[in-house]
Amino acid sequence: MSISPKISVSAVSKHYDSVPILERVNLDVETGNFCTIVGASGCGKSTFLRLLLSQELPTRGTIELDGQVLPDEPTPNRGIVFQRYSTFPHLSVEENLILGDEFEQSRTLGRLFGNARNKSREKVQDTLQKIGLYEARNKYPSQLSGGMQQRLAIAQALLKEPEVLLLDEPFGALDPGIRQDMHELLLGLWEELSMTIFMVTHDIAEAFKLGTRLLVFDKIRHDPDEPSAFGATITYDLPLAEKHNQPPPDAHDLFGKPAK
Repeated sequence: MSISPKISVSAVSKHYDSVPILERVNLDVETGNFCTIVGASGCGKSTFLRLLLSQELPTRGTIELDGQVLPDEPTPNRGIVFQRYSTFPHLSVEENLILGDEFEQSRTLGRLFGNARNKSREKVQDTLQKIGLYEARNKYPSQLSGGMQQRLAIAQALLKEPEVLLLDEPFGALDPGIRQDMHELLLGLWEELSMTIFMVTHDIAEAFKLGTRLLVFDKIRHDPDEPSAFGATITYDLPLAEKHNQPPPDAHDLFGKPAK
């Protein structure tokens, strides 16, 4: 019996002011896959994540989640973590995380009180325990290291318990040692929560280390007289079941070649 894909992308193209960024993107991803995404700068990787989030809408084609066409706006079942952090500097770690519930549950006042606030705090503290930030819950964002700030960004996404987690170069600005810690954290959360993950990275080694599937975005059609004439698509879709037993390839072996 075939398994229905978690995410299904069918003949998707995206244009900005008639300039093609992505074209003819087709992809089926089953629940629990960890898809790492690589490609040259400007080839539409981040645009693809925004399409999965519904922050952008396809110019043509459809994207389905569990067999249903994605709504035109982001929903809680899809979370995203950017490289740049989005927090309120005057609020503590815990207060920043509670704020999401306050905006969602109390649209008029933007505040929770009594039992509702206690429940939100309990949920936040459980999440902080998972990501190793519980001891820093009363600190302000400016008092956190880069790795701790990235943990906070991941916590913001996890609080909504997303089925699909989107990561746009989340570790690019971190030192190698902290980056290694974040890799272990992310893999642990992925296994524990059974999420489907899409992560953009410029680091080929990171892509092979973390992913169960590697997606390479590139252009397969080129016009030397008009470089922006064509958009990018998925040129390689590589299963990485044996990723720990294989060295990562050189980037030149992946970019600039058509999918097999």
